[in-house]
Amino acid sequence: MRIKKVTDVLGTKVYTDSGDYFGEIEEANLIENKIDSWRIKVGGSIVSLIGGARGVIIPHQFVKAISDIFIINKSALPSPSETEIEDFSEDLI
Repeated sequence: MRIKKVTDVLGTKVYTDSGDYFGEIEEANLIENKIDSWRIKVGGSIVSLIGGARGVIIPHQFVKAISDIFIINKSALPSPSETEIEDFSEDLI
């Protein structure tokens, strides 16, 4: 098992377990020095599937693999009505 620093995975491409490009890691959310979730800047055609949001928070338990890419469980994708969807447009200005 290869251990990585959180800073090493920022900007890493994220794919679903079905092979669809999802976006890039922007930030890790920590609780008591443990990774709780990941903030992902959504890219590609996934934006339209989640209601046009620019980013989402995915709980760490839905991450299947971390290496040169992230692989997340497709069931982790929030529906457009869920509160975990964030609009990062303010962050991009």
